[in-house]
Amino acid sequence: MSQTDCSIGVWLIGSLGNWLIGVIMDLARNWRLKDQRYRLEGTVCAECGAKFFPPRQVCAECKSTNLRPHEFDGHGELFSFTTLRSAPLGYEDQLPYVVGMVKLDEGPIVEAQITDANPDALKIGQRMEMVTRKLRAYGDDGVIVYGYKFRPVANGN
Repeated sequence: MSQTDCSIGVWLIGSLGNWLIGVIMDLARNWRLKDQRYRLEGTVCAECGAKFFPPRQVCAECKSTNLRPHEFDGHGELFSFTTLRSAPLGYEDQLPYVVGMVKLDEGPIVEAQITDANPDALKIGQRMEMVTRKLRAYGDDGVIVYGYKFRPVANGN
């Protein structure tokens, strides 16, 4: 085996190792965010009642650190949206797709992908609901990561 062959082998192992470490770190991050991603869990301040998503450790209104978990009901209205035609790494297979900001009925504004909708039919103020959908997959036989997206409410209410 030549020195060039060894260098290529070391490069391949190093590249694979870096990729594997990246996947493991991303999976760990997704596990830590599971309550937020599957149940739309944020926080509510026990002192002033302000609600936050994503969860916070300090209330932005009264500066209290007395915050409790709060599961949002996942309903709101479309505040803003755009169609993406260029995607970050790992999301290229979903192009084009719509992302939007949904103002929850309970107050916070959530940024998320909009699904199950014709982009031309979306309107600011349209009623939306949270659904759980596939966010991405790691390879053909890899782990599938799920999370929240929003879709228009079928009857508009």
